[in-house]
Formats: sequence, structure tokens, C-alpha cells
Amino acid sequence: MKFSFQVMVTNDNRTGKILSVYFRIRSGKAAQVKEFQDGAAFANYNHKGELIGIELLAPCQLAVLDKISKSEPKAQLEVRRFVRGNMPRDMVLSASSA
Repeated sequence: MKFSFQVMVTNDNRTGKILSVYFRIRSGKAAQVKEFQDGAAFANYNHKGELIGIELLAPCQLAVLDKISKSEPKAQLEVRRFVRGNMPRDMVLSASSA
């Protein structure tokens, strides 16, 4: 369970608005992709079923990201802390906004 945490943010060059965020959990290629919150978030898994990354294309509820983190039962807390600690405010959707 070797992690390779990294955050990649794509911004609109003209406005500076955040367009997407990718949280890399570990290196590897996606063998399976699961969609969450009507396409706001995608979780990428390798051929072993391990979470390799989370992509946000729109603001997302933290509860959705916590649900994705649960796919890492042995390191759920570590993955959750990484994602929550590096989440741009513009990409967080409050529970009441859903």
C-alpha cells in the first residue's frame, strides 16, 4: 500500500477559476472508474481495485469524498485527511447546497 499523494489543479487561464482538481493517491493506470454526485466526482481504481485517484469536475460534498475514501479500509483516515486537507474551497459544496 504505497501512496504517492499529489494534488493537480486546472484553472481557467483568463479568470483563474478552478475547473478541476485531481487527487492522486498512488501511481498507476485506471482500470475502473466510478462516477459520484452526477458527474461532479470520479474515483479511479487500478486492476487490484485500489484507489489511485479522485477527480473533481465540479463542487462536491465532503460526504461524497469521504465515501470514496472508505474504499481504502486500511488507510481510510490517511486518504481522507489528504483529500480534506488539500481541497480548494471553491470545490466544496455544503450539504445544504445539494
